[in-house]
Amino acid sequence: MIQESISIEEKLNERIKELSCLYQVSTAIREYNGSYQDTLGTIVQILKNAWRFPELATVEIQYEDCHLTSNPIPSKAYSQKSIIQTSEKPMGFIKVHYPASDLSKAHFLVEEQRLLDKIAYEIALFFERQTIKTQEELLKKTAQRNDRLSILGEITAGIAHELNTPLGNILGFAEFIEEKSKGAQIKRDAQKIIKSAMYSREVVKKLMFFSCDMPQDIKQIEIKPVISQALSLLKPNFKKANIKFEFLIDDPGLKAQVDPIQLTQVFFNLVINAIYYSPENSKIVIAIHNTKTHYTIEIADTGKGIDPEVKDKIFEPFYTTKPLGEGSGLGLSVVHGIIKSHRGEISIADNVPNGTIFKVQLPLKF
Repeated sequence: MIQESISIEEKLNERIKELSCLYQVSTAIREYNGSYQDTLGTIVQILKNAWRFPELATVEIQYEDCHLTSNPIPSKAYSQKSIIQTSEKPMGFIKVHYPASDLSKAHFLVEEQRLLDKIAYEIALFFERQTIKTQEELLKKTAQRNDRLSILGEITAGIAHELNTPLGNILGFAEFIEEKSKGAQIKRDAQKIIKSAMYSREVVKKLMFFSCDMPQDIKQIEIKPVISQALSLLKPNFKKANIKFEFLIDDPGLKAQVDPIQLTQVFFNLVINAIYYSPENSKIVIAIHNTKTHYTIEIADTGKGIDPEVKDKIFEPFYTTKPLGEGSGLGLSVVHGIIKSHRGEISIADNVPNGTIFKVQLPLKF
């Protein structure tokens, strides 16, 4: 490229503009407020003023899905370009355009290309630092959560063991009183005690599942019969809620190494949860897909969905959005604990157009 000759005084002025541009860009990056678009928007305007003909320059920045320009790009233009590259991977670019009707390629300076390369490098470093920072914060939160769950697991295991014996006594004596008593009121009171004791024992069982204090019995089984049997047992729940279900499986003969009782527990909790939040006359779709190494159970409802604010909390023990007395807040914690003990993963996705999809991915071989 033949560069247009300029005077020493103009070169000095351009050099001052370049240094000022570098300082302003560094300041914009340092004052990052959490919005990539705001920071890149500021850099766009800084770069426009740093070029030799700012009134004719159009600055364009593309980074992943973010695309910004200082003003409309001329239909015919000459440009300088620099790639924004992070971890040896191109993630975007910066361009400065001059309209072909007013200027030529010769009006760009070599120093301006060097400046553009430097700014692209600084932006790449900025995004890499933000990615590392986000990853560090996520790891820190995960470690803190695991510590809390570990301590809580030990506490709940102790509580569960301590409660088992007295609850067994309460249930036994209440059943004895109901059987031997002749008074109608006493029988009704005994039945209330039995019902409450049985509910409490279910909570204890969930506590033991949550604390991983229930022994696992891993064996090679066919998945379809386990899910089909669970759905058969849940038919009264579907009927009472006036909800239908559809069961789809890619491979009807799919086999995996799993604890069948714990898999049933996971499935029960997720489906009962889906029934609770589904509207009448809706349908819950249960689908099982598999690869060579894993299988995924998807349970999709068409309820109101999960608020983004609570998505990170729903697997925490004792957290529930149900009214008092309708949920212990342990169901999804139990699910999470069992899946983790099987070296699996559970995730949540929004159903379209509305509702929630719980996805449980488990290995075929334990």
